[in-house]
Amino acid sequence: MSEHQQFLDERDKIDFLIQKGCRISGVREHLNGASVDFVHPSGNVTETLHIGTANARKYFSSLLIKQNQDI
Repeated sequence: MSEHQQFLDERDKIDFLIQKGCRISGVREHLNGASVDFVHPSGNVTETLHIGTANARKYFSSLLIKQNQDI
């Protein structure tokens, strides 16, 4: 899979969780990318995505900044 296609796949997964109402609750950076924790406001849905591409990491970072400004 090309890096661009991998980015699109990761972006779609992030967007899906955001559209379900989930918020980013934690980020752990490591050598293979980042693990991003999402939690639903009801607290009963938690999911972790592994993000490997640099563009997807920039994408979720911008969403995290926007999320924190909206508080």
